[in-house]
Amino acid sequence: MVEGIVETILGIFSGLKTIPFGRELLVFVISLMPILELRGGLIAAALLDLHPITSYVVSMVGNLLPVPFILWFINSILRWMRKSKHFSKIAKWLDEKVEKHKHQIEKYGFWGLVLFVGIPLPGTGAWTGCLIASVLNMDRKKAFLATLLGVLMASVIMMILSFGVLKTIVG
Repeated sequence: MVEGIVETILGIFSGLKTIPFGRELLVFVISLMPILELRGGLIAAALLDLHPITSYVVSMVGNLLPVPFILWFINSILRWMRKSKHFSKIAKWLDEKVEKHKHQIEKYGFWGLVLFVGIPLPGTGAWTGCLIASVLNMDRKKAFLATLLGVLMASVIMMILSFGVLKTIVG
């Protein structure tokens, strides 16, 4: 699923590949996006034939940049969205997503958040982990550290998959 979305985005914005640092910009933007995050960024980097170290740094920065903003502001944004007639459905969807996954983090706390963010499965990652941590009122500094460790864990897994397995398959 993620690979298909990444390939579609790369196709739509293929013109960026021709400008200086355009491929890196694509990887950065994909890494910023919820759902795709670092996983999508590293897949894109491998498909764009970027150097692994450059890919790693750009994807990490892109994935971690929104984390403090999510941790500090998402509760206020969700309260506003719940009251809005235009955004209440999105808020409800986010609330359901939190409800579905919060037991994993509640049960194990800090390490539960590390694992939730770090194991690159659909529906997990820094965005969702920070959303759940915020709704559960976890200490922001601990949540940031857990998210950082989780992203580092996911990055190692995805580097192996993207630059090892994917490169072998795609060529």
